[in-house]
Amino acid sequence: MRTIKILSLVALLAITAIASSAFINARVSKKINGDNKGFAVVELFTSEGCSSCPPADELIAKIEKESKDKPVYILAFHVDYWNRLGWKDQFSSADFSKRQNDYANYLNLQSVYTPQIVVNGKTEFVGSQEGTLRNALRSSLQKAATAQLELNVLTADHKQASLKYNTEGVDKNTVLQIAVIEKSAQSKVERGENSGRTLSHVQIVRKLQQVALNSNSGMVNIALPQGFDAKSWEIIGFFQNTANGSITGASKASFLNETGAGSMSAVKNSK
Repeated sequence: MRTIKILSLVALLAITAIASSAFINARVSKKINGDNKGFAVVELFTSEGCSSCPPADELIAKIEKESKDKPVYILAFHVDYWNRLGWKDQFSSADFSKRQNDYANYLNLQSVYTPQIVVNGKTEFVGSQEGTLRNALRSSLQKAATAQLELNVLTADHKQASLKYNTEGVDKNTVLQIAVIEKSAQSKVERGENSGRTLSHVQIVRKLQQVALNSNSGMVNIALPQGFDAKSWEIIGFFQNTANGSITGASKASFLNETGAGSMSAVKNSK
């Protein structure tokens, strides 16, 4: 009888240990996975030199406002090929034009155009088509994400930010794209197709940096563009398959801590 009681106690302790381990693992997994709902990365290719682009800029501003509490990540890439027609877009970059051309290859398009929206690297359409965008968002948010990303800003000053990332469920041929975002800005256009207009922009990509994923977690340093302000900028990270362009997961991070202050490095350098 004593032997039976001892064996029963050992079995009980073993079951308790397994249950505790499962509970801890579940908590860790939940931190990265969240509720595993869908997501939508919305990339707008736009230009201040294009008269068809302001309606698309206004549309994503509307969607961004409506989607504050949803996993919708908006990135506005200002291309540079309109600059030759009389007005240089201050937010434009040849790198962003190249990114749009990459999508033309991924999606078998004969040419690029503005305004263009690409959702999750898979679906593209004219950027001012509100109904099409809303349908794409609805469809994307209903599909569970296959990969999970946790992203945190550790330190930031006016020149550089240090980020930490944790990943889960990432497949091969996938890289981490880190976008530095200026949340809003205005420009008074003096020449070109939008001459005389004051244009408002949201979620402006100021820098995009690609990170190779050699492990499930890591750190990365990213140079910050001139004019950086912790209060009005943020980071959006997303996984992208380099073979077909599809985006499998995304997250964002603030440059501010929970109290609304900047990181220790940023506070120290602002004195």
